[in-house]
Amino acid sequence: MVSPAIALAFLPLLLTLIIRYRYYFVLLYRAVLIRWVRDCLTGLSREERAFQYILTHATPGDAQSILDTFDHWCSKVEFISNIGPKKGKILDRLLQEHCPITVLELGTHCGYSTVRIARSLPIGARIYSVEMDERNAQVAEKIIRLAGFDEDMVELIVRPSDEVIPRLREDFGVERLDLVFMDHWKRCYLPDLHLLEGSGLLGEGSIILADNVIFPGAPNFLRHVRRSGLYEVRVHRATLEYIRGIRDGMAELTFLGIK
Repeated sequence: MVSPAIALAFLPLLLTLIIRYRYYFVLLYRAVLIRWVRDCLTGLSREERAFQYILTHATPGDAQSILDTFDHWCSKVEFISNIGPKKGKILDRLLQEHCPITVLELGTHCGYSTVRIARSLPIGARIYSVEMDERNAQVAEKIIRLAGFDEDMVELIVRPSDEVIPRLREDFGVERLDLVFMDHWKRCYLPDLHLLEGSGLLGEGSIILADNVIFPGAPNFLRHVRRSGLYEVRVHRATLEYIRGIRDGMAELTFLGIK
């Protein structure tokens, strides 16, 4: 048994740790504990619950209403790691500046970023959005279509990214990727970037935007892009979506061409 005196001696340290890492405790509570309880109580996935909320609170065909409702649900009801409104403005800026015609999204999840991208694209543009989780893809499909984007603009591909990238040209007729948005498993960032580099689909000026490179983090990915000489690299400092106090960032890469 630990004596009261020893326990009392460790109390200041415990309080210091709680204060220093309080935002991580909040994230654990919102992203794990609440999700587990509600999964058990409802029998629905967190993503399906989000869709039900959007279906009953957002305006169909209004992309901004879909995004605003999603943001409210994620910040006030349950946490989902979408790009969110603050980091979303970085994505919005890139879309406005570069007007991409062909976009590859790796990690559709619920379709939040897909809707955010699609609303800013010019007529005739197309998104190929890749999601390996079939259940999440079903939710994303409903949200994307509810926002008013059809299959001619958004093609949802339910397969692992490392299977899709090498076959984009053969299976989908893609000749060049103007913008790639990465927001899937962070351990896949570097392998998938290598696949993109070897695919011949990146052209000079192609943009790659990778989310969450600080938290949870993608250190090998950042190390490669900084050392390869293939990219102009800019890391946008931010905080984790819907959780203040946790540092995060997005990597904006401009492809300079194979040397």
